[in-house]
Amino acid sequence: NDFIHRVFFFFIIFIACLSLFFSESKPSIRQSRELSSSMDVALVHSSTTHLPFGCVHASPLCMRTVSLPAHAHRLRVAPIDLPRLASRHTARWALPLAWRSALLPQCVAASSVLVKDAASIGVASPPVDGIATSPLNDKNEAISPPGDPTMDGSVFTQIESGDTVSITVVGASGDLARKKIFPALFALFYEGCLPKHFTIYGYARSKMTDEDLRRMISGTLTCRIDQRENCGDKIEKFLQRCFYQSGQYTSEEDFRKLDSKLKSHEAGRLVNRLFYLSIPPNVFVDAARCASISASSAKGWTRVIVEKPFGRDSESSAELTRGLKQYLTEEQIFRIDHYLGKELVENLSVLRFSNLVFEPLWSRQYIRNVQLIFSEDFGTEGRGGYFDNYGIIRDIMQNHLLQILALFAMEPPVSLDAEDIRNEKVKVLRSMRPLQLEDVVVGQYKSYMRGGVRYPGYTDDKTVPSNSLTPTFAAAAVFIDNARWDGVPFLMKAGKALHNRRAEIRVQFRHVPGNLYKRSFGTDLDQATNELVIRVQPDEAIYLKINNKVPGLGMILDRSNLNLHYADRYSREIPDAYERLLLDAIEGERRLFIRSDELDAAWALFTPLLKELEAKKVAPELYPCGGRGPIGAHYLAAKYNVRWGDMNSELRS
Repeated sequence: NDFIHRVFFFFIIFIACLSLFFSESKPSIRQSRELSSSMDVALVHSSTTHLPFGCVHASPLCMRTVSLPAHAHRLRVAPIDLPRLASRHTARWALPLAWRSALLPQCVAASSVLVKDAASIGVASPPVDGIATSPLNDKNEAISPPGDPTMDGSVFTQIESGDTVSITVVGASGDLARKKIFPALFALFYEGCLPKHFTIYGYARSKMTDEDLRRMISGTLTCRIDQRENCGDKIEKFLQRCFYQSGQYTSEEDFRKLDSKLKSHEAGRLVNRLFYLSIPPNVFVDAARCASISASSAKGWTRVIVEKPFGRDSESSAELTRGLKQYLTEEQIFRIDHYLGKELVENLSVLRFSNLVFEPLWSRQYIRNVQLIFSEDFGTEGRGGYFDNYGIIRDIMQNHLLQILALFAMEPPVSLDAEDIRNEKVKVLRSMRPLQLEDVVVGQYKSYMRGGVRYPGYTDDKTVPSNSLTPTFAAAAVFIDNARWDGVPFLMKAGKALHNRRAEIRVQFRHVPGNLYKRSFGTDLDQATNELVIRVQPDEAIYLKINNKVPGLGMILDRSNLNLHYADRYSREIPDAYERLLLDAIEGERRLFIRSDELDAAWALFTPLLKELEAKKVAPELYPCGGRGPIGAHYLAAKYNVRWGDMNSELRS
């Protein structure tokens, strides 16, 4: 026994020495792979004077770093409890055994932490009514947040003071760049999410000067509703970072001129470059070739964001991928689907995997059907020429809705790492049953008179052929042949010129077996089923429909909603999807971007259907502009004993 006690004693001493040794060694920062994991996730070493872990300052998008004195270094950080972190990188932090008695770091959402020395830490005040206050120093004075929040990849790091990021918007004169990309970049700048040293270049064929570009985009820049302080000054500072270079998308010489201009702003710094290809898909490969050969970074990273459409079918998509990979690696290509950057779409995995009440119900045993609905209350409005080449299935269903479906239906990933999540999405796509023509309804909106006003039909657009069969509406029933979802119909519906604008996920649960109160519901038991609704846009919300007794002496049942309405619950304005995705691309976070095999699996599902529709020249069912879509969509739902959830009278509860 004495021998065993001695061995155990020396073992404890050995473990303690190891802990001290690694705490004092110079570590590097490594990625936190999972929320609430038991891994060591952040290290602060002696060469830096910032603490880049877990503390944010009033921004749902980016991390704030906090200053450290020179003698407070070499802290090894491991996970414990972090009450709330207003960032998608929610994590939990603690100190190792050797430091716990001396240090107690605790970050709170929208606050900063100042590590003063190796024996004390100023802790942020707890949030009051959801609003966190600034941390205090030893004199109870509020500590102002420091300056430059930066992350690279999915690792919490900072861009060194000598680094710079150059962002080039290729196709800068287009509507997407003017209305979405430049405003998103300004929002990141306004919230302090861009590094200290950055440059933005617009590149297009149009002849413009720097001032012309600044005038063009200045009218689209707005500050947050809840943060309008110094808005004019911020806009002016941002515009001074914006420049313009004209050139052809296929000219290596013109891109060399761009490279020369970029270098004039990057001199003396480690260069990282991001190219956003906001251009027609037929010049994607040429622009990628020119950027890679003539304007890529010599020592830092070079990344290229590619906008959809990623081809028209499996063959054209594969050809585009091969073309891009001649000049770029898969790690450099960021295929953007802006719907994956929507707040409620990103919240899908949080809702499911962090709430015990939902995950056990997320299967065929309890879910009767799932509906993914996308509708717009306007038509093509001058974009008919572009839209007629693709149609609603390629434009919305094959990418936006299918990506949401894959996120919804995937198995729990090994971690929150981008590759683990995308692996599970690919499994879902490969498990889907081939689409049959009888499980699809297509439609096209026609002109309609209402209140003495004539609303034009799709073929009234001068850029659309008068005999066009391109669908502006499509509904489809798809099935996932795996153990979790076998037999559950997933109904997708997308259309233009409908009665309202919405994007939502509706989960209809099964009837209660042997329901004791079925007589109180009448003959329509569907009205009594529970339904979870995730409204992606507009007016973001999550609500659950339940049955409830109306107060009183009688037994009258009512259908009520447990409602999380974002505008009521959260005071902050929800960031635009492009802000989130641009920040992810700068960081190298690939979780919300589409991988090549994921794209192949998506096209493999829809390409046979699209070819059959075109070969048989299937005529779309006409529906009035501003209506509820083709009658055939209701017959399709009824075929699987489903009623479209958005047909109910209540649009919001």
